[in-house]
Amino acid sequence: MVITVPSFADTRQGVRHFFGTRHEPAGPDRAVHMVVSVHQVHGTDVLVVDRPVAGPQTFEGGWDALVTDQPGVLLTVRTADCVPVLIHDPVHGVVAAVHAGWRGAVAGIVQKTLAVMTQRFGSQAASLRVSIGPSVGSCCYEVDEPVLSRLRAGYADWRSLVQETKPGAARLNLRGLVRGQAQSAGVREDGIHSVSLCTICHPDLFHSYRRDGTARDTMVSGIMLSPRRRAPRRTRGKRRAD
Repeated sequence: MVITVPSFADTRQGVRHFFGTRHEPAGPDRAVHMVVSVHQVHGTDVLVVDRPVAGPQTFEGGWDALVTDQPGVLLTVRTADCVPVLIHDPVHGVVAAVHAGWRGAVAGIVQKTLAVMTQRFGSQAASLRVSIGPSVGSCCYEVDEPVLSRLRAGYADWRSLVQETKPGAARLNLRGLVRGQAQSAGVREDGIHSVSLCTICHPDLFHSYRRDGTARDTMVSGIMLSPRRRAPRRTRGKRRAD
């Protein structure tokens, strides 16, 4: 079982995607694409895959966002309370997958990913479709002063995202933070879709590190350009986007 969203579901747009659950299958159409997964470190580094991936490869280092213009390359991220974000540029034929925990979100991983898409492939924020997947909800996500201090320092509209529960603690709307940062980067409000399901509240559907006290199991979310689509530009080999 996986979750899809209407904004990406039209196959005529040349994109396939899914947000995983704890009941996800072995994988969609593995015979027709190459799966790219990376070591996630709660940072802001973006891996750009701009050449064909012909077989299993190891991408050294830690990454929390992936971008490609290559058809048939499935970009994946793993989450268990953090926010999976899938991005599609239907104009230039580019997709991205982002792992956004509170550290990455506050540090601007969403804006950085969008900037890389613009710099490397010509993407324009107003043309993008962004889907924010299931994650810990503000109903269950209480954070303490170290998180709140980083949020206050890094996000001007931080008050709209928190509800104080006691001195030095508040519930944080992490999906709201991701949405707000996408909008501040120029993504249209009607170009953003959010799956409003809390991973803690739905143990039948999702793994949760906070609820279960372990990171042993995660959900996989992914996005890819359909294999039939040609890459819109000449490829040049992978690089780190700093």
